[in-house]
Amino acid sequence: MEISDEEFEELVDRSLDLVPTELTARLENTVILIDDYNEDDPTILGLYEGEALTEQTFFGAFEPSRITIYRESLKDWCENREQLEQEVAITVVHEIAHHFGINDARLHELGWG
Repeated sequence: MEISDEEFEELVDRSLDLVPTELTARLENTVILIDDYNEDDPTILGLYEGEALTEQTFFGAFEPSRITIYRESLKDWCENREQLEQEVAITVVHEIAHHFGINDARLHELGWG
């Protein structure tokens, strides 16, 4: 599937708009990156790396959390542009949810698996 890097970034940006501003405001120490594939597992679509807010025990300086969205993995997973748009949105919301301490089982229950 052909999509420019700029168009893909726009999909990620639009997906962030699905998240309520009250929640995105709590992402101040989180970077969102786009990469082609995960080196350890090229089949995963996104990855949250950091300490979930529910695990932070004190206020202070924390290493920035990272959310990586894997462009080529998502393109490989999807058959068309519409499906890609949906999967990018699901992946972005899914990884942000990990920042708030929501696990995979609960995300699947909520339809964001």
